[in-house]
Amino acid sequence: MSETWQLIDFIKWGEQYFTEREFENPKGEIEWFLCSLLKCNRLDIYLRYDEPISRKNRKILRSWIKRRLNREPLQYITGSCEFYGREFYVNSDVLIPRPETERLIDIAIEKYKKINNNPSILDIGSGSGCIAITIALEIPQSFVLGIDCSPNANITAKKNSLKLSAKNVSFLDMDIFKNFPSENFDIVISNPPYIPKNEFNSLMKDVRDFEPEIALTDNKDGLNFYQRYADLSKNLIKENGLLILEVGRDNHPFEVKNIFKERGHNNICTYDDFNGDTRVITVRF
Repeated sequence: MSETWQLIDFIKWGEQYFTEREFENPKGEIEWFLCSLLKCNRLDIYLRYDEPISRKNRKILRSWIKRRLNREPLQYITGSCEFYGREFYVNSDVLIPRPETERLIDIAIEKYKKINNNPSILDIGSGSGCIAITIALEIPQSFVLGIDCSPNANITAKKNSLKLSAKNVSFLDMDIFKNFPSENFDIVISNPPYIPKNEFNSLMKDVRDFEPEIALTDNKDGLNFYQRYADLSKNLIKENGLLILEVGRDNHPFEVKNIFKERGHNNICTYDDFNGDTRVITVRF
């Protein structure tokens, strides 16, 4: 590479480089790296098109691109991911936050006012803390507890809570299959592992080889966590409280709905994501 390459040169070169290696969104790949490196948004890198790239930054970019060729997720390489308009630190100990998971936040905000003004909220399988921290910041009068069986995930979540100055949230090491909090909550929310074991190997390499398996699959039929929540619900959720769950695609929402129906729960609602897929189920107690 030339010693005097400008931003626009790197964009053109990066797009061609990733195109030749059959990446789905080649321009998006290099744009992500440049935005992360220069701490700016996508528009800025085009407004600064004639800005030269320093030797130090070229070295960083080369190392990032080398990692990306192995299909390591962009978010792990740059150490960050946006969720609900905020930047979260992520690493291979935690699942990368997805845009569809933001629907859980929308529903929690919409429903909490019907519960009380100071809701207690439990996030099961909190991972990076993106759900728990976002709710804590969006509903500042709430108290939010995030639990996860992975101590390393909780380290990441606590780092994010400090970064984003979320003071009304805490995180606890806890395996929901072995234990559960002693108190009851107004809202219990979760994006549990729901990919069936027999579908795990068909996942994209970016996901299958890099994201924590424990956060993706229950190593069974993708329903294990929902059955546990249905069994625990009376121990976790206050009267008139709400359970908010992310679910998978296709027939998965109906299978989850049936789990709760079989246990006598009838106040069940489903919600679509912005693609029109049913991705959230709520159960009122």
